[in-house]
Amino acid sequence: MVSTHFTLVPGKGGAPFISPHLKQLRPFLGTGDFARGGVGHAMIDALQPADLSVEKVAFSAFYQTRLDWVLRRAGIETLVVGGIVTNGGVASTLRDAHVRDFHNIVLSDGCAAFSDAAHDSTITSLSTIAQVATCDDIISDLRAP
Repeated sequence: MVSTHFTLVPGKGGAPFISPHLKQLRPFLGTGDFARGGVGHAMIDALQPADLSVEKVAFSAFYQTRLDWVLRRAGIETLVVGGIVTNGGVASTLRDAHVRDFHNIVLSDGCAAFSDAAHDSTITSLSTIAQVATCDDIISDLRAP
């Protein structure tokens, strides 16, 4: 399992570098949020341990990270993607994976957005580039002989 962690990089004085569009969308972000070891950065205990962790600075886990290189070195061709926010990081990562020729599966019940409408419309939109499955579907597939 590869976990990706949205990371706000601290600037001089500790205040994080936050892109203007993200400041507008998430005005509550501040010093220490999404910094290494900070609130929102750690993977939840139930999903530990990850085989690999990648820090990301934008919506897509591929943008300016080593993710593509690592996945290809590991021989991984299929990505099963879940997380938050469905219409943000999940969608951006899946679209980037699609143009990189990965086979994509999005977990319809393994993602969340700030509204059900945003989540549902994004899952529908992603169905053109990713297979839509539930967590139970994937677990059953993994257990099958």
